[in-house]
Amino acid sequence: MSFLAEVSEEALRRQLQGWGFRPSHAGRLLRAFYAGGGEVAWDGLALPAGLRARLEAEGPLLGSRLQARQAAADGTVKLLLRLADGRTVESVLMPDYREDRAAGCLSSQVGCAMGCDFCATTQGGFERNLSAGEITEQFLALRREARAAGRTLQTIVFMGMGEPMLNLDAVLEALPRLAENRLGALGWRQLTVSTVGVVPGIDRLAEANLNVHLAVSLHGPDDATRAGLIPAGRRYGVDEVLAAADRYQARTGRPVKIQYCLLQGVNDAPEQARLLAARMGTRRMHVNLLRYNPTGLSLQGRTYAASPEESAAAFAAILRRHGVVAHFRRPRGRDIDAACGQLRERLAG
Repeated sequence: MSFLAEVSEEALRRQLQGWGFRPSHAGRLLRAFYAGGGEVAWDGLALPAGLRARLEAEGPLLGSRLQARQAAADGTVKLLLRLADGRTVESVLMPDYREDRAAGCLSSQVGCAMGCDFCATTQGGFERNLSAGEITEQFLALRREARAAGRTLQTIVFMGMGEPMLNLDAVLEALPRLAENRLGALGWRQLTVSTVGVVPGIDRLAEANLNVHLAVSLHGPDDATRAGLIPAGRRYGVDEVLAAADRYQARTGRPVKIQYCLLQGVNDAPEQARLLAARMGTRRMHVNLLRYNPTGLSLQGRTYAASPEESAAAFAAILRRHGVVAHFRRPRGRDIDAACGQLRERLAG
């Protein structure tokens, strides 16, 4: 049998029946598994005594294990999970402003092939896609971590290692496991899928009609600036990406978030703010302004710097004067390389 996070309720029903147990036990077992963050509290669970022994004879319920845990001064926790094949992936738990809540950041691939020049993840290259179960097991690990801290895992963003739209089959399979009441019970509106602007993926996610949020990493108001930072920008221009975001928003009714990392002397000039405002026009989208998190020498041999506070504030002010809803997103976990763009398998050896 596959690890529990890999199987659907229907597949588990068939497996139990093949072992001689009633298929109806599958739903109860999976609910306990997800509620326990990948650990089943057997005591008090109305299951046949022989079922636990049969499951344990198959091996561990989880395919991944915690390899390393790092805690930042601001309460952010980064987990390095070792997968069944020995590869590793990072996930992040971020405390909410409310003391009883937390947000999680999941990876969709081991490494990344997108080549974004200011991101550390892509520097190690791409290894492979994660399965739906491996994505789900990150969620379960973060749920356990949140519970240990006295918090509830409230929201999930797919903004970790990898490009979700290039592993969309697995992402689409994992999303219901996180959201649906009988499994992860997080709720659809608590999920955000991020992309650097892979247009076919945006359209396919819209067609899936799952009512999840979409975040698009733009990082440049014009094609030349954007393509210099994101190689995918050479294939999908700013207008094309925003048009796909329009289609997503029209189909789902969920306001799209536009991610924009401010880099000193690269994309933070007043004229670039005015151009971004013009691109946004009357769109009901939110612009999340990000402060650059240091990642060392880039793939192109450049060393980026965050925009000075004065320049960043002026950039935001221009957007707001033109009617654009713009907010700064607070960086989390910089001191443990857990902030946006910093995830990388540093302890993989």
